[in-house]
Amino acid sequence: MHFRHSREIWSSFPELVCGVLHATGITPDADVQPRLTPYAEVARRRLAAGPEGGFPEVRAWRRAFATMGLPPTRYRCAAESLLRRFRRDETLPRLHPLVDLGNAMSLGYAVPVAVLDVARISGDLEVQHAKGDEHYLTLSGAEEHPEPDEVIFADAAGRAHSRRWTHRQSGWSAVRDSTAEVLIVVEAMHGSAPDDVPRLLAELESALADVWSAPVRTALLTAEAPSFEVSSA
Repeated sequence: MHFRHSREIWSSFPELVCGVLHATGITPDADVQPRLTPYAEVARRRLAAGPEGGFPEVRAWRRAFATMGLPPTRYRCAAESLLRRFRRDETLPRLHPLVDLGNAMSLGYAVPVAVLDVARISGDLEVQHAKGDEHYLTLSGAEEHPEPDEVIFADAAGRAHSRRWTHRQSGWSAVRDSTAEVLIVVEAMHGSAPDDVPRLLAELESALADVWSAPVRTALLTAEAPSFEVSSA
């Protein structure tokens, strides 16, 4: 199985910086709470100076959404949605320790962090333009079809594992208690992304090694090296 972005995506968004991480040995009983607080504090300090719409990380994704023809204040990247919720509620719900960790890092770095259950992905996974007949399962269990030409995470079985790129993940490949193997995708387009994404990836790798003793592999993808082998299966 491989993860990649299509040539069209790299051509349209040459500023994209993507980091990927593959890990096994994930369990639902880990304690990550001490690791969440520092990222929440970073987000809290930044939000005290002004709303998330002014963050360069968020502005970059708003420009990308506008390029895709999406109203950027109607369809927001996942990081912006998390920041809005955190600004309103001063906390985030607890879902699964790895998802909680990914959400906390997304808050602190203000970039989307997608955590996917590898066992729920069929064949290769590619960020590409939709044909429109793919199947997308919402977190509430409803089935949708992406719009033709919408950017999605698509697998070989015709499932969309995201809608509108980084707007919403799918309930189909969401991490659950039975999840053991994960693919984590970090995507950013702001000016300091070439520094921020590797740093986030290194912190994530360290946390997985410390908390889960998980075997981890990471990579930074580029237009010249766009593919990451998730597993040999």
